Amino acid sequence: MNAHELVKSIHWLGHDSFRIDAAGLVIYIDPYLLPAGELPKADLVLITHQHGDHCSPDDVARIQSTATATLTIPEAAAKLKGNIIQVKPNEKHLVKGITVETVPAYNTNKFRSPGNPFHPKEAQHVGFVLTLEGLRLYHTGDSDHIPEMAQVRADIALLPVSGIYVMTAEEAAQAAADIQPQIAIPMHVGADIGSPDMAETFKALCPVQVVLLPLER
Repeated sequence: MNAHELVKSIHWLGHDSFRIDAAGLVIYIDPYLLPAGELPKADLVLITHQHGDHCSPDDVARIQSTATATLTIPEAAAKLKGNIIQVKPNEKHLVKGITVETVPAYNTNKFRSPGNPFHPKEAQHVGFVLTLEGLRLYHTGDSDHIPEMAQVRADIALLPVSGIYVMTAEEAAQAAADIQPQIAIPMHVGADIGSPDMAETFKALCPVQVVLLPLER
């Protein structure tokens, strides 16, 4: 499998929410406001942090089975039921036969009030790097362009671009320049959190190939 083939297995479900069908697994990242109707049950659920638009217990329950494993930080784990594996930044876990690495995710210049970031570094929110069939997929979580991104090796990077609580399109393009994935996919747009136009701006600025995934609803 190459990066372009892996992209075909990635389903954007809105906001920062994705379903990935690869390596014989069904993987959800930050499931939130999932589409109506029957959905594939999750082998693995990854949740970046506890905010309600990323950690939605009702949405997780819809896709859980007794076999589902969920990786998330302790504050989000406290909201969920089932087989929960608690994580913090800079860890590596082997789950369901794949390697899942955690990367810090935090704000450097997006603040609720002076000196009070939306996503503080000390909260230990995470992004995830998954190794799937020899390829590395990075979901940054809610983050600004942080120094740690320069150390991430990824074939595909899912990058927030709205500038609301997360990187702007310009900052995301700079992050892509650091990460140097083969393909970048913008997220954190729509649903009243950033205009879809931001994804187009990111595509125009980004130094690597950009794929705009259709919203699956």
